[in-house]
Amino acid sequence: MSPPDDNASHILLVDDDARIRDLLSRVLMENSYRVTTAANAAEARKYLSGLSFDLIILDIMMPGETGLEFAVWLRQQSTVPVLMLTARSDALDRIAGLEAGADDYLAKPFEPRELMLRISAILRRGGPKRTELLGDVRFGPFVFNPVRGELKNDDQIVRLTDREKQILGIFAEQPGATVPRHKIVSDESGLGERTVDVQINRLRRKIEIDPGNPIYLQTVRGIGYRLVCD
Repeated sequence: MSPPDDNASHILLVDDDARIRDLLSRVLMENSYRVTTAANAAEARKYLSGLSFDLIILDIMMPGETGLEFAVWLRQQSTVPVLMLTARSDALDRIAGLEAGADDYLAKPFEPRELMLRISAILRRGGPKRTELLGDVRFGPFVFNPVRGELKNDDQIVRLTDREKQILGIFAEQPGATVPRHKIVSDESGLGERTVDVQINRLRRKIEIDPGNPIYLQTVRGIGYRLVCD
């Protein structure tokens, strides 16, 4: 097997199980990804301090600092996409992972093909968007530039995850219009409409004074959401 190209997407795999690290590393490299592995959160931090990654695959149930705790820390430092792996498949655990900042969630055991599809879907979200003709979207003190995926509150940049940039980009395509939930759902990643609600609530915490009574990102009952623009 030839080594991946230097321009291939670089994935950080964080899992305390050496067998899983070895297995997934082989699968990822066979699919032309560059891979760095870490056995725990502390080792992952060491790599993050000196390397740039396109995606982090993160196990939740690690001893010491859990994947959830690490994801919360990571979201304060970076917007790199996170795919969480766990033996738990309960809906509440999945929601907890998404609220911690994960972009997607995959329960063990899983087929390698499903993992590859989810990775591909996440990386496509961060790739080039057809937004060249879209202008800035303004709402209250916020300005969202869909080309750069950049949100500013006055002159201060608001840190967004790739998934949050994607969601705002969907609203930017039709400012002020109601967007159905199914349009926000990413079919490739297998996410459901309940997951979209969690991600909308996470985004509201960054743009609303009172996320429970949103002014800008409003719910249209029974249909979806709309971004109230200036």
